[in-house]
Amino acid sequence: MECDATLKDKVSQHLAAFKATKALSEEGRSAAVAVAITDSGFGACLDGMPSHTTWQTQAALILTKRSVTLRNHPGQWALPGGRIDCGETAEQAALREMYEEVGLNLDSSAVIGRLDDFITRSGFIMTPVVVWVGPQRDFNANEDEVDSIHRIPIAEFMRKDAPMLEKVDDSAPVLRMPVGSTWIAAPTAAILFQFREVCIGGRETRVAHYEQPAFAWR
Repeated sequence: MECDATLKDKVSQHLAAFKATKALSEEGRSAAVAVAITDSGFGACLDGMPSHTTWQTQAALILTKRSVTLRNHPGQWALPGGRIDCGETAEQAALREMYEEVGLNLDSSAVIGRLDDFITRSGFIMTPVVVWVGPQRDFNANEDEVDSIHRIPIAEFMRKDAPMLEKVDDSAPVLRMPVGSTWIAAPTAAILFQFREVCIGGRETRVAHYEQPAFAWR
């Protein structure tokens, strides 16, 4: 799957046909995340996913490992994002946070659409905004917020063993997405799964009901 105009058109068409669901509850802090599509570069440098010596043009998503010094979700996998400031739209917040965290300065023309709001156990109403970055050589991590930046090939989210669902008690299953020999947990994993289903597969799949592991509640 190449990071090219064909992929951009497909994602755009699928999102245009998809009606994103807004959270019914207003009890939560509004936040936005950027589901940002770029190329895979030299690789994700993860266990079970070897890096490459030559530049790779396969499509990838930008993920970060959050700084261990942050108050919310320290050290966890995340999509670039954060709180929506007063007067901002989710799209504006996602673009601003992406610039602040990974150094990408894009305007509103990069926005393709939205996925469903996801209410997190830690008290956020998270709005995923799909953004087209395209080929990109460099990122610049904000050391106060981001420990590392990763380009995860979209093909990794298409694996047959994804998603990983774990039933706990009588609650909805906990959702994880495998990456290399490790995994990413909901809420980030739920957004990645819906991106796969809607943006790549063209399927109207909802994910708001999936549970998050206990460590993500903090």
